Formats: sequence, C-alpha cells, structure tokens
Amino acid sequence: MKFKFDFKRVFFILIILAVIIGKVFTPYDANLVDISIKLQPPNAEHILGTDNLGRDLFSRVLAGAWTTVGTGTIILMLSILIGVPIGLLSGYIGGRVDWIIMRFVDAFLAFPDYILAIVLSGILGSGTFNLILAIVIVKWVRYARIVRSTVQSEKMKDYIFMAKLNGMSTISILRKHLIPHVLGNVMAVATIDMGKIILMIASLSYIGLGVQPPNPEWGSMLNEGRNFFQIAPHLMIVPGLAIMIVVLASNLFGDSIAKQYSNKS
Repeated sequence: MKFKFDFKRVFFILIILAVIIGKVFTPYDANLVDISIKLQPPNAEHILGTDNLGRDLFSRVLAGAWTTVGTGTIILMLSILIGVPIGLLSGYIGGRVDWIIMRFVDAFLAFPDYILAIVLSGILGSGTFNLILAIVIVKWVRYARIVRSTVQSEKMKDYIFMAKLNGMSTISILRKHLIPHVLGNVMAVATIDMGKIILMIASLSYIGLGVQPPNPEWGSMLNEGRNFFQIAPHLMIVPGLAIMIVVLASNLFGDSIAKQYSNKS
C-alpha cells in the first residue's frame, strides 16, 4: 500500500498538538504580571515580547490557544450533538414534525450568524458559558438542515424499503444505514465550521462579549493590544497570526475531507 503524504491533514494535526502540548509547557505563568518589563519587543528571554502588564506573550498565546480552540471544540461538538439527532428526526419522520422543525430552523438561518450571535451574547451577558450557549444556539441549525436533507434523500432508496420489509426497527435503520451516510457530510462541514467558530469566539471576545480578562483568549488579547499598536504592534500581530493560522489549517483540512467524501460518493 503506497503512503500518500497529505500536507493539509499533517498541518491540522500539528496545530492541534501545539494547542494540547502548549498548555502544559508554557514557559511562564500566562497571568504573571511584571510592570518592570512591560511592552518589551521579542527578545531572548521573551521570544514574542511582553504585553502592557509585562506578561509573557508567548505563554499567553499558548494558553489562549487552549481557551480559543478548546472553547471552539466544545461549541462544535454540542452543535453536532444537538443538530444531528434533530435532523435525523425531521428527515426520517417528515410530515408535521418536519414542517415545525424546519420553520424553526429557517427562522434562525434568516439572520447572519455573527449578528445573531452578537444579539444573543448581548442578551445573555458576557462570560465563557454564555458565549458557548449563544454560538451553539446559532450553529446547531446548520447541522440539522444538512442531516435532514441527506436523510430525506436516502430514505427513499430501495435498501431502506428492504430494511423496513425485513422488520428492522426505526432505531436500527437510523443507526446502521442513515447515520453512516450523514457522517461524511457532517465531518466535512464541521472541520470548515471550526475555523468560523474560532473567528466568532475571537470576534465576540474582542468586543467584550466573550471570554473576559485576565483569561488569555486571542480575541480579547487583540482588544487589549489595540491601544498600544503604534508602540508595540506585536501585541496585535501575534494573536492575529495565531487566529489566521488555525483558521487556515481548519479550512485546508475541511477542504481535504470534503474532497475525499465527494470522491467516495
């Protein structure tokens, strides 16, 4: 069997490993304040410099990766766990149940994700829990619609009719036949959606509706550094690059998964 090197997947895996390992091996306490060394440029002791409170920027970026990417992973998993079962139910049962669920989904999809997330965050208030809740409310509907569409297409095929004629229960049909068909679409969308969720987390934190200081999070770090951009541009450049790299890795990996699934189809 010939091994094929996939740069996109390797790049994504390296980013995830950096997030996991970086939390453990931060060279300094991410919240350690030392005013005597504030706003230092990158140097031998602090390779990415220090912020306006003298905190090591490299340590804060690593710790912030755990916060930003970790929170994004939680949001993504919750969105899938809510959206997939509802999509299965809507697509397989159909009728009035499908009509009610889809009208609810359409109501959410009528508004841009970011606008709806900002409104919900403003209503719920700032903080990590409310941030997660607001974005999950925005994101689950997309997975419900994707799964529902796939199930509606598959349930009309002959092998589903044969399974019903053989006395297979609804739960068994969903588990053995329909869920495997929706997983490819869900995975392809989820990997790309991860980058969008990270951007949404950073955006909400940037405007003060997400993770609150002093907890390191890339969006809030951008917000903290904007007042010092002219004298210490690295305070915004570093977390900005971190967001860009992770979103790029997510999109490349998602593109790879989507192409693999389309080839199989």
